[in-house]
Amino acid sequence: MNNDTRATAAFRAARDILLENRTELDHAHRLFTWPELTHFNWALDWFDVIASDNARPAVRVLSEQGEESISFQDLAVRSDQVATWLRGQGVQRGDRILICLHNGVALWETILAGIKLGAVLVPTYPSAPAPDLADRIRRAEVRHVITEPSLTAKFRQAPKKWTPICTGRTPRGWIPYEASRQDQGRGFEPDGRTRADDPLFCYFTSGTTSLPKMVVHTHTSYPVGHLSGMYWNGLRPGDLHLNISAPGWAKHAWSSFFVPFNAEATVLAFRDPTPRPEWILTALRASGVTAFCAPPTVWRGMLAAGLGPRPTGLREATSAGEPLEASLIDTVRTEWGVWVRDGYGQTETTCQVGNPPGRVPEPGMMGWPMPGYRMRVIDDTTGRPAKPGAPGVLCVDLADRPAGMMAGYLGDPEQTGKAFAGGLYRTGDLVTQSDSGAFSYQGRDDDMFKSFDHRIAPLELETALLGHPAVAQAAVVPAPHEEGLFIPKAFVVLAGGCEPDEETARCVLAHAATVLPPEKMIKAIHFTDALPTTISGKVQRSVLRDQPATGGHEFEPAT
Repeated sequence: MNNDTRATAAFRAARDILLENRTELDHAHRLFTWPELTHFNWALDWFDVIASDNARPAVRVLSEQGEESISFQDLAVRSDQVATWLRGQGVQRGDRILICLHNGVALWETILAGIKLGAVLVPTYPSAPAPDLADRIRRAEVRHVITEPSLTAKFRQAPKKWTPICTGRTPRGWIPYEASRQDQGRGFEPDGRTRADDPLFCYFTSGTTSLPKMVVHTHTSYPVGHLSGMYWNGLRPGDLHLNISAPGWAKHAWSSFFVPFNAEATVLAFRDPTPRPEWILTALRASGVTAFCAPPTVWRGMLAAGLGPRPTGLREATSAGEPLEASLIDTVRTEWGVWVRDGYGQTETTCQVGNPPGRVPEPGMMGWPMPGYRMRVIDDTTGRPAKPGAPGVLCVDLADRPAGMMAGYLGDPEQTGKAFAGGLYRTGDLVTQSDSGAFSYQGRDDDMFKSFDHRIAPLELETALLGHPAVAQAAVVPAPHEEGLFIPKAFVVLAGGCEPDEETARCVLAHAATVLPPEKMIKAIHFTDALPTTISGKVQRSVLRDQPATGGHEFEPAT
C-alpha cells in the first residue's frame, strides 16, 4: 500500500469529529479544524485505505438496461490498472485530462486514476456542444481526452494535440479504454509524493453572466474541503446516497464522489443525467436510499408527479443550486416527515452554508456557516459589515482560510487577486442574516436591479409567484421602462391544466400582490413552455433579459 499513514490519520481524525457531532453544529464549529497536510493524495491516502478488503458496493449506476456496480475493493484495483495504463499512454503528473463521460463505473475509475497519477482533471458535461469542447481543450491546454463513442464526433473541431481515449466500442482513431483491463503488473506505483497544494481539478463555471472562468482546485481544496459537504448532507458510513447531478459540474464532485466516499457511503446514480421524476421516486423506494440530494427543479418535478408514500429508508434530504421555496419544504415535511435542507456553495468553494441535521430549517433561510467556514456580510458600497437585517454581499473570511477554497482562476491572476482582495472572498451573492445567524438568500448582485428607485431582488418576487398553485416555475428579470428605468417582468411556466390567458395572469399577480409591497409589484407576465437553464438546472436570467420574448403569451393586466 502506497498511502501516507500520517496524512490518512489526520484526515480521519478531522472527519470523525464531524461524524460525532453531525447534529450539534455549535459543537462541530468549536471542535473541528481542517487537517494540516503538506502531502496528500486522497485516492491513495484515503480511498485505497477504506477500500481494502471492502466488498461493499462503492458505486451503483441505474439505467434502462439495468444496474452497473462495483465494490470498493474492485474500484481501488481498477483505478490502479487504469492509472498504470494511462501512464503508458503518455499521461504524466500535471498533465490536463478532459473527462467527458456519462455516469458509469468508468467515470469513477478514471477520476480515481487521475488523482493517483497527479494529473489535473478537467471534468466536462456530456451535453457540452462541440465549440465548448474545443474552447476547453484550447484554454485549459488539455493533453488527453477520455470520452465515449456517442460523443467522439463532437471533438472533431478541437485542436488535435491530445491523446484520444474512448470507452466502449472505439471509433477509428481513438484508443480503446478497454485495453486498460489487460494485466498492468502489480498495483500502481506513484511517481512520488503528492503535494497537498498541487492542482487537481480545473472546473469551468456555468457562465450564466459571462465567459466561463477556469477554477483551479487542489489535492486539499476538494478532497479535504468536501468534509463540509459531508457534514451538511448528514452522511454516515454505510449510507446509500443518491445525488441528481450531471457529470462535469462541480456538484457532481460534491455529492457523487468526495462527499459520500469521505463518509464511506455508497454512491447511487442514474446513467441519464435528467431522470424522470417517476424513476427517481421508484429508486428512492426500491433501492433503500438513506440520503438524497437534488436541485430545486427536480424536487418540483417530483411534487408535480406526486410524492406518494415515504421511502422507508430515507433519513436525509437536501437541495442545492437555487433556494427552495418554503411551501415545497413544508409539503415534503407533511407527506414524508423529512426536512429538505438547503445548502449553498460555489464552483470556487465547497459547501459554505447550509441547514445541517439537527437544525430545523428556518423558512426562507439558506442556513448557517458550515464547520471550518467563517462568513461575513459586507456592504459592498462601504466595504464595512452590513447593518443587522440589511442585505450585503456574502463573503468568506480568509483570515483562517478554509480548506475548501479554490487556489484561483487559471491564467487570470488579476481576477484571482480581485476575488481574494482585502482578506475576503466575495461570493457575489446578496444575503441578509437573522438573529440566529442563519442567512437568507436575496439573489446575485448582478441580477439585482432598480425600479423607480427601489432595489429589486428577483428571488423575492419569484418566491411570491411560486406560492400560487398555477405556477410551476418562475423567473423575474428587469424590463426597460421610460420613467422607472426598469420594471419587474415575470416569465412563468404554468402547472398542468392551467391556461396561459389574461384571467390566469390576473389571478397569479393578485396573489403576488398579497405578499409583496406595492413598490415591488410585478408589472408584466409572460407565459412560456420552459425557462432557459444551465445543464446543472440554474435559471439563466441573462438569457431572458437579452432575448425578446417569443413563443409565449404576454400580459400587463392592471393589478
